[in-house]
Amino acid sequence: MIRGDELNAAVLGVGNMGRHHARVYAAMPGVNLVAVADVSRTLGQRVAAKCGCKYYKDYKQLLDSENIHAVSIAVPTSLHKAVALECIRRKIPVLIEKPIADTVSSAQAIIKSSEKHGVPVCVGHIERFNPTILKLRKLIEQKKFGRIISISSKRVGLFPPQIKDTDVIIDLAVHDIDICAFLLGVQPTSVNARAGRALNSTRYDYADIILGYNGVDVVIQVNWITPVKVRELSLIGTKGYAELNYLTQTLKIYKSNYQKKFDSYGDYIVKFGTPQTEELNLAGREPLQLEIENFISHVSKKNGHVVSAGEGLHALKIALKAAKSAQRANHHHT
Repeated sequence: MIRGDELNAAVLGVGNMGRHHARVYAAMPGVNLVAVADVSRTLGQRVAAKCGCKYYKDYKQLLDSENIHAVSIAVPTSLHKAVALECIRRKIPVLIEKPIADTVSSAQAIIKSSEKHGVPVCVGHIERFNPTILKLRKLIEQKKFGRIISISSKRVGLFPPQIKDTDVIIDLAVHDIDICAFLLGVQPTSVNARAGRALNSTRYDYADIILGYNGVDVVIQVNWITPVKVRELSLIGTKGYAELNYLTQTLKIYKSNYQKKFDSYGDYIVKFGTPQTEELNLAGREPLQLEIENFISHVSKKNGHVVSAGEGLHALKIALKAAKSAQRANHHHT
């Protein structure tokens, strides 16, 4: 199976995200997708046939039988820990789909094992690889927006049937929590949330989260009930405003144009002129492809801008705090 110095990859779990990981590895130069594993034979065999690789029902059997250099883990969140520890024990670097795990202790166990065995663990916070986010971060670093006042983000759409074990905060909001850490470069000092169950009686399917970052307010709205899929973020600064769309990969920038003057009565006024606007269309490379390329580069050359397990743990901790805050708020209402 090994052709020259190709890097052998495998994907464990080929549901909603895993099948895309398999597709990307299969098409990537210098990478040989050896096998996929999934408890569903139908699903697993379909993906294996499409990608021209082997199928295993049991992932441990795959790891024992094949010579694998890198693995994507896209099994349900509650199984992340068990699967990751098996890979790490075998000294195989892993890319774990977000969130890193379902509990802080599971995430810590993964990190501890990774350090003990010296095995890289990366987390698939894919939005960091969206070209609009990378551009926005650059503009923030260049102080293009002046002092940042607030960020608001909306990530809504219909319930994904394959999500069986997490609520909307842990599954969706964890993206935006991670992005805010990425854009602002700090962790929040306060976490508050409201959440509820509109359509799904067992788990939160909508939530509003308010995070405080030393004077920057962040509002995150997520749900699984809106019939249209929205993935947007906007940022307000003293010098301008930005609107970002993750799906179309567009970024609109409005630069404030104002002068401070005294009016005829000697009162201090601020006069606003028309803002300079700029619309950037950054659609190009698929974020997942960039993420996996970075992971492979990290595995083979020890470089690449990967999201570390520690960063994955930060995002999970904030998401769990938000879920706890929502729970407290709900107890007060009942």
